[in-house]
Amino acid sequence: MIQLDHVCKQYGRQAVVDDLTLEVDAGEVLILLGGSGCGKTTTLKMINRLVEPTSGSVSLDGTDTSTIPPHELRRRMGYAFQQVGLFPHMTIAENVAVTPSLLGWAPARIHARTDELLELVELDPAVVRDRRPNELSGGQQQRVGVARALAASPDVLLLDEPFGALDPLTRERLQESFLHVRRELGLTAVFVTHDMAEALLLGDRVAVMHDGRLEQIGAPRDLLNRPGSPYVRELMDTPRRQAAAVSRLSGEQTA
Repeated sequence: MIQLDHVCKQYGRQAVVDDLTLEVDAGEVLILLGGSGCGKTTTLKMINRLVEPTSGSVSLDGTDTSTIPPHELRRRMGYAFQQVGLFPHMTIAENVAVTPSLLGWAPARIHARTDELLELVELDPAVVRDRRPNELSGGQQQRVGVARALAASPDVLLLDEPFGALDPLTRERLQESFLHVRRELGLTAVFVTHDMAEALLLGDRVAVMHDGRLEQIGAPRDLLNRPGSPYVRELMDTPRRQAAAVSRLSGEQTA
């Protein structure tokens, strides 16, 4: 469904993304995993042309995205990110309805779609639709951000560390909510994170990036059991070390 073919992005002489080739199948959740500055967010933004590649091509359903006007392309792709970006002067319902309104949907259709999506992300429309963003918790705002990204029934959902700023319990609940939504809708999604556990739990496949290049791509189990480089091995060992440390601490406290 999405194909990146030898994509590069340079700023001056520095290659932020270097010769990246990968595919995302329809209905798949692909995780872009790596440390800060590895090129994963730039890669995500090249998919919807928020950033233009220096060279190479990005295709959607076999069509080169450079031939699709950016505003049309972005209407086919929902986009959710860590800062949420809800409009503070709009109600929650108005925020969710931004894209359908721009597309000229009838008011009754917009109302029904808004309530449907709020329920899908486990928010009660009767309670939240007329509130302003500052009246909601951070986790609730993040749910609204996902609902807004889904409003126009996009072909693809792009998520840039959408739960990164949340406390652990809220983050876990939203991860579970995301899994529920993707099962319900059969979503194709590209999800950026630097969190190992999140990548392994949410992704059908994980693409590990390092210094702008694709280090390894595969199912979570494959990366855990057959890391293809010292960098990937170090990443995959991180949750094991953390689990072992917690286990030792638990043993010390119960001894």
